[in-house]
Amino acid sequence: MHISHLTWRYAVKRFDSTKIIPPDVWEDLRQSMVLTPSSFGLQPWRFIVITSPEVKAKLPAVSWGQNQPADCSHMVVLAALKTVKEAYVDEFLQTVCTTRKVTMDSLANYRKMILGFMTQRSDEQLAWATNQVYIALGQLMATAAQLGVDACPMEGINAAEYDRILGLETSDYRVVVGCALGYRHSEDKYALAPKVRFAPERVVQVV
Repeated sequence: MHISHLTWRYAVKRFDSTKIIPPDVWEDLRQSMVLTPSSFGLQPWRFIVITSPEVKAKLPAVSWGQNQPADCSHMVVLAALKTVKEAYVDEFLQTVCTTRKVTMDSLANYRKMILGFMTQRSDEQLAWATNQVYIALGQLMATAAQLGVDACPMEGINAAEYDRILGLETSDYRVVVGCALGYRHSEDKYALAPKVRFAPERVVQVV
């Protein structure tokens, strides 16, 4: 990635609803989410991708009146795992075994370490998973910029209503944040607005 990709990107305020992300580009974006690093490799998230016009049309009303979820090509909703259960850890470790051709017995100490960590943080697991979700959001946005796809990260949403609309209320996941993806409208005035950032010396400290 060149730094120019990051100077090009901005939080799009108005998407061109006629422009759709091509399938091959979307596949790269999808893989970027799958490849996001996570603590222990546990991937405590789910990415709900909304392309249905009918579903997207419901979202501005529960997004502080913002139209990006309706007008974008793909609305990605990032949800965090509420609780890391023993069965989930074992499912992950079985995936490790299948991928790396190792036995579950060889992972016994790793399993014990993960479960011990989660037990110690039983009341903080959702907060931990939420932090992990933001790593995925950052990777998704950076990949989008590299591919020339516009994005708008959206914390200004009613997460509980998103849960209801997406049928997550009784699931193991809770909506954390959204990211609208697509292509900027030619009349979005913010596309040409200079970026406002503190100088590097103000925010980057070397010790």
